[in-house]
Amino acid sequence: MTLNLALTLLVLCILFNAVVFSVYWIDKRAARNGRWRVSETTLLLLAFAGGSLGAVAAQRMLRHKTHKEPFRTILAAIVTLHICVSIVLILAVSGMLASIWTLLVGV
Repeated sequence: MTLNLALTLLVLCILFNAVVFSVYWIDKRAARNGRWRVSETTLLLLAFAGGSLGAVAAQRMLRHKTHKEPFRTILAAIVTLHICVSIVLILAVSGMLASIWTLLVGV
């Protein structure tokens, strides 16, 4: 993976999480004003699609959906899944880099 690709993916991830945070904020505002709400399924799907950091940040900062079960448990499971996948990807990439280095240097 090139540095440009990695930076592009990082920026896209940050932007997507900002969008997810905004959707949670919109839902919180709608809840306060008694208006149309974003469904819990949509909120969880956005978190699952890669917006778990934005979802958790919104949940904590806005105090939104903090007591609602099973929403909390499902969101926690999504975050755990994302952490595990991230660890596996980091280890896989670092293993690939080590293999390439060994091939290049011949050690």
